[in-house]
Amino acid sequence: MATPHFDARLFEFLVELRQNNNRDWFTVNKARFDNDVKAPLLRFISDLQAPMAAVAPEIVVDPRPVGGSMFRIYRDTRFGTDKTPYKTHAAAHFRHKASTDDVHGPGIYLHLEPGECLLGAGIWCPTPPSLKAIRDAVVADPQGWLAARGSLPLGGESLKRPPAGYDPAHPCIDDLKRKDFVTMAPLGDDVVFGPALLEAVIAQVRAWRPFQQYLTRAVGFAA
Repeated sequence: MATPHFDARLFEFLVELRQNNNRDWFTVNKARFDNDVKAPLLRFISDLQAPMAAVAPEIVVDPRPVGGSMFRIYRDTRFGTDKTPYKTHAAAHFRHKASTDDVHGPGIYLHLEPGECLLGAGIWCPTPPSLKAIRDAVVADPQGWLAARGSLPLGGESLKRPPAGYDPAHPCIDDLKRKDFVTMAPLGDDVVFGPALLEAVIAQVRAWRPFQQYLTRAVGFAA
């Protein structure tokens, strides 16, 4: 039986970090972060490489600690009003190999946070040309879009009105209003801390394949 990648120490650290989101506390507890959050996440990413390549070979799974799939724990505090220096979750993004703007291309997202563990797929905040390409693909082939989407719940932001240049009476007008094309699936704690997390992630990626491939082709990437 496979060995679980994560244990309760992951959440224990993140909960305490939420309560002590400052540099002094983090410096004292840096070894805990390295051992309980960073190391197991990098091991998971490394173990994900081969099964992801078998199911979605265009998706990059990079276990490098810097510049790889794992998001940094450090927040960018330059522009927002929240100046807390650390994220209180662990996350990784697995992008399409043709994407040059990382999170804005089609990819897979893993989010680990107490009470909110999930896996996501699709395109978050696509660039204007990519957003237009997706909308145009839906207009050109609405049945293909509906088949690819199926019954998936889609999240993200939407316009209140139909985008300029698109028919308000189009049967997929609600999707044409979307600014993000993403879907998410929760991951229970029993899965996150169990031995079958890899299998659960790959099963979900496989189930999302039609949706992901539709978006990939729409923005001009090889599916």
